[in-house]
Amino acid sequence: MLICYGFCSSFCTVERSFRAMEELKRRGHDILPVCSYHFESTDTRFGSAKKQIERIEALCGRPMIRTISEAEPVGPIHRPDLMILAPCTGNTLAKLRLGISDTPVTLAAKAHMRGGRPLLIAFASNDGLSGNFENLAHLYGRKNIYFVPLCQDDPINKPHSLVCAFEQIPDAALAALEGRQLLPLFR
Repeated sequence: MLICYGFCSSFCTVERSFRAMEELKRRGHDILPVCSYHFESTDTRFGSAKKQIERIEALCGRPMIRTISEAEPVGPIHRPDLMILAPCTGNTLAKLRLGISDTPVTLAAKAHMRGGRPLLIAFASNDGLSGNFENLAHLYGRKNIYFVPLCQDDPINKPHSLVCAFEQIPDAALAALEGRQLLPLFR
């Protein structure tokens, strides 16, 4: 299947997301990568943006979608079977809830979903159980939106933080394609 795979700027989880994408490729799926402006332009202690993008493009065998104009054809022309946002930040989650499509990732998601196809969210945010919990709950109830199962990554030191189980992305993707949420939602 063709999977549109969106990267947002939860930089500490990018390596886990990359491993999930490698597994999807190993299983024979074609991947169309897209990234947010922050992902494309921010160097962090987890790696340079340029090297991250080069690595993703090498695995996918195609260029990263980096602009609004490149993202618009995702739904009507490329027609992926599934879109995965991994990692999906709290900022992107809030934009999805409110219908804001001002980045390549959010526009690709909007373009993809207008065809009634599933969106799988691999959420990672330090405010998942506070500021973004309402957004998560709202999107959980929306048709064709699914989540990779979540857990608190450090309940003592970061009591509001949620991160998905990135290793479950391939199974959650199959469930989303079947129109069901992989459960339990919280591990």
